[in-house]
This record gives sequence, structure tokens and C-alpha cells, in this order.
Amino acid sequence: MNPDGEARTQEFLERLDGGHLVEADDWMPDAYRAELVRLIRLHAVSEIMGTLPEKEWVPRAPTLYRKLALMAKVQDEAGHGQLLIRVAEDLMAPRGENREHIMEDLFAGRQKFHNVFHLPVPTWADAGLIGWLVDGAAIITQGMLLGGSYAPYTRALRRIVEEEAFHIQHGESICMALAEGTAGQRAMFQEALTRWWPALMMFFGPPEDGAALSHQAATLRFRIRSKTNEELRQRYLSKYVPRIRSLGFIIPDPTLQQDPDTKAWTYQQPDWQQWRAIIANHGPRSAARLNLRRTSYAEGQWVRDVMAATRKAV
Repeated sequence: MNPDGEARTQEFLERLDGGHLVEADDWMPDAYRAELVRLIRLHAVSEIMGTLPEKEWVPRAPTLYRKLALMAKVQDEAGHGQLLIRVAEDLMAPRGENREHIMEDLFAGRQKFHNVFHLPVPTWADAGLIGWLVDGAAIITQGMLLGGSYAPYTRALRRIVEEEAFHIQHGESICMALAEGTAGQRAMFQEALTRWWPALMMFFGPPEDGAALSHQAATLRFRIRSKTNEELRQRYLSKYVPRIRSLGFIIPDPTLQQDPDTKAWTYQQPDWQQWRAIIANHGPRSAARLNLRRTSYAEGQWVRDVMAATRKAV
């Protein structure tokens, strides 16, 4: 970096430290832009791919009420993805990139999405667990990001977090119905919880090492985020472990315990090599969901062509 660039970057950092919020047309260091693009693209694509596990249960929901609620949730998640892609496009525009590049990267395996959306959903309990415990993890992360330094992202997050709060209530309602139901229904939820627990522990990302440390340190310094992966995981455990146990369910980690003085949780580390394999599209449902999204995208090409032609005519 040249001296002028270093001085300008230092001035930018000082403004962030003073609470300044950055707008899309403000000057920003390339490293700041790159971290935002990486984070927001991941978030956007995860919202879009996150519609697919629950979509599998829309035709099989046990009641009309549950079907309508699940359809509304899937629609909300797709809208979140579109909203975030628009935010990302403003940041990508100086590089000559747009949403088409995001989808091309997704289909080519270059764009990752969250580990939890690569997993199977064989029972109705999975649909409830996603709404309660997966969306619960998401809102902890998104709530932290609400205080970030990039104003267009925080504005989008305000709407997303409000809707996610309803999604959590929807998921919790399903889980409570199962918890208060028959022995078979309770067993269904326990089986789903046992399968999902390692993925839930992986949700916030690995401890601070290697590339994770580099990205995490940068986003913390740029005030895009304010908590580490581990701080978020600790907050999640404090919020949800007591609730799960109060329902009489068993968390499949015999080492899980909270220090009575520090309130810090100790737990069995998940298999981070498995996490890396999953987000590299080697999860149990990675190929099927990517193929479905790829097919849907191709079938919708005519709509994008019509919209593009209409914009040119106007």
C-alpha cells in the first residue's frame, strides 16, 4: 500500500472507532470491501439455500395451519436472500460483478453456504428444530451484526431480524407440540436433536485459527462484527441448553457443563474437518440441493430476460 493509501485507511479506521457508519458510495479500503462482500454473499446464499430443507416439508406438513406457516417462512427466507444480494451488488459493482456472478460461483462450488443447509431433514421434527434452534443460532449472529459499521447491511438486518423472531416462534411451537405429545413424538424430536447437535455446534464456525482467524480479526477491526465465533457459541449455549433440558431432552454431549463462577461452557469439540468437507459441498444433501437450485435458476432465465428487456425499453 502506498503512503497516501495507508494514511487514508488509518483515517477510515479512526472514523469507524468513532462510530461512523459507512454508506455504499463512501470511500472504503479494498480489504474492508472484500470482507463485506465475503460475509454478505455467504449470508445471502445461505438464506436462499436455507429455503430448500424446509421446502421439502411443505407438502407433508401435518395440518393446513402448519403448511401455511411453513410456506410463509420459506417465502420470507427467499426474500431475505434477495435483499442481501442487492446489498452485495452495490459493493461488487466496482469490480464489474453482479448477482449473476454470485449464482455462477454457487453452482461452480466457489461460493459456500452454511453447513446446516447441507443436511437431510427426514422427519417433521427436523422442520421444527430448524425453525427453533437453527434460526435461533442465526438471530444471535445477526443481532450481533446489527451494530456493524456498514449501514446498508445493518438496515437490511433490521428487517431480517424482525422476521426471524417470528420464525423462531414458529419453530418453537412445533417443538413444544412434539415435546408435549406422544412418546413417539418426543422420541422423534430427541432423535432429530441428537443428529443435529454437532451441526449446531459448528454453526458459528471454528475456533480462531488459520484463515478463520484472519477473517475474524479483519471483521472485528473493521467493526463489521463485535463478537468472536466462540463468544457467539457461548451465548447460544447459555440461551438454549437450559431450555432444551427443561423439556426433558438429552443433549448428546456428556462433557457439556457450565462453570458456576465464570458461566463459561465446556463442550466436546465438533469434527472441524467434517465441517470443512460439508461447506465444500460434500455434505449428505449438498449435490441434490445444488442441482435443484441450478435447475430452478435455469428454468427462471426467461423471467430475467424479460425484465432485462423491459429495463432497456424504459
